[in-house]
Amino acid sequence: MTDPQTTTAPLPDRLSIDPKSRWYDAAALSADIGVRLNGQERHDVEEYCVSEGWVRVAVGRTRDRRGNPLTIKLKGAVEPYRRAGG
Repeated sequence: MTDPQTTTAPLPDRLSIDPKSRWYDAAALSADIGVRLNGQERHDVEEYCVSEGWVRVAVGRTRDRRGNPLTIKLKGAVEPYRRAGG
C-alpha cells in the first residue's frame, strides 16, 4: 500500500486565487487548501507566499475601479495545508 502523503504533490510556495495572476494554479486550487497565519486559520486569503512570509486578504467588500477586491498584506509565519476532505 502507498502512503497518501507521499502520493500528493507538495503545496506551492506562492499561490493566488486570481486567474489573471501569474501565481494562479487551478490544479493546486482544486485540492482543498487552507492557510494559517501565525497559527491562526484564515478563510479570507487571496494570495500567499511562504518564503517571504505574507498573505493578502480582502478588505471587507471594498472594490477597486476594475471590480477587484482591495487587499492588504499581512506578514507572519505562513503555513499552507491540505484540509481533511469529507
